[in-house]
Amino acid sequence: MTYRRWFVVGVAVALVGAMIAAFALFYGNFSPRGFVEERYTRAATRDIGRDALAYTSSRPPSQVAKEVTDAWQPADQYVDGSGVYLRYDDDSVVILPLAAGSVILLERMTTAYPRYHSTVGRGWGWGGGSTVRGGGPGSGK
Repeated sequence: MTYRRWFVVGVAVALVGAMIAAFALFYGNFSPRGFVEERYTRAATRDIGRDALAYTSSRPPSQVAKEVTDAWQPADQYVDGSGVYLRYDDDSVVILPLAAGSVILLERMTTAYPRYHSTVGRGWGWGGGSTVRGGGPGSGK
């Protein structure tokens, strides 16, 4: 093969790669937040102020939690009789029972941790020495 043919093959492969990347960018979900937004029904009447956006599912909290954690492994999780609390780097996904299914609350960790601290306590570990206040040596002293 000549250099010109290799060049044409290389350009063709690059174009296919660019098309795949563009499709994934526009139609994929790249976070637990995107996964919930795409998969579950928006329920704005169940929002908690402007901080926690609500979605619903006809499935029980344990099944919804399995779907979410199968797609996006949480940094930490806490489960008790009140619901399932998933912590990710920037977001929380809190799944609470409803009479017929679940309500899924999406919230940034900056507001979720103070809201759910009384429930998750130290159950939502922060790993790597970080805390809401920034972490590092001597953090929290």
